[in-house]
Amino acid sequence: MRIATWNVNSITARLPRLLAWLESTGTDVLCVQETKCTQEQFPAEQLRELGYESAVNATGRWNGVALISRAGLTDIVPGLPGGPEYEGVTEPRAISATCGPVRLWSVYVPNGREVGHDHYAYKLRWLEALRAAVADDAAGARPFAVLGDFNVAPADEDVWDLSRFEGATHVTPAERAALAALREQGLSDVVPRPLKYDRPYTYWDYRELGFPKNKGMRIDLVYGNAPFEGAVKDSYVDREERKGKGASDHAPVVVDIDV
Repeated sequence: MRIATWNVNSITARLPRLLAWLESTGTDVLCVQETKCTQEQFPAEQLRELGYESAVNATGRWNGVALISRAGLTDIVPGLPGGPEYEGVTEPRAISATCGPVRLWSVYVPNGREVGHDHYAYKLRWLEALRAAVADDAAGARPFAVLGDFNVAPADEDVWDLSRFEGATHVTPAERAALAALREQGLSDVVPRPLKYDRPYTYWDYRELGFPKNKGMRIDLVYGNAPFEGAVKDSYVDREERKGKGASDHAPVVVDIDV
């Protein structure tokens, strides 16, 4: 079973590439972030023509997450149970469902903007709510994973130049502690370093030739419980999909499991 996560940075802008990628890779379940569309604008019909069902949590121009599956979609829960609001709004940043033999979450963790900003405090509250929400599934006997754009680089080697992030979000002790607390629920990073190349980044800024110069970050993660981790046969970052005109600034992260 092939499971992937991909921040597409607008599913409308990326739709031709997304459809072609699903066909060429044979992905069974794709966790999507940053759809940047309403529920009605989501391309469910085009995906259905390829044999995929969709579960979507999206409200408009910003944020938005989805699960795209040809392995089934049941027990769908849109949103983060117990999650905080930001400026009085519950943002569409999480969705979970059972896809055949596995339970999956697609998450888009808040960016945080800058240390000390209200959005940074919101990010930490959101991660704490995620930790609480996944605890039961993480401890269960069913293969379970949380996939998505976490907007946190777990370790120093997950950014291209740590000195460029001094005093900035994504690498602070508080953010990394929140990720560690999530893992302590019984989850492990199932996309290990190194992969088939050094520094397996997943995001490169469009500016300053970020991708050609490999000025990247590893912030798109797959955290699985013990039954999920034990089923993993392969994992990789699809850097090819970051290349060329019309690419997202994130690459898909792919995990093959034998269940």
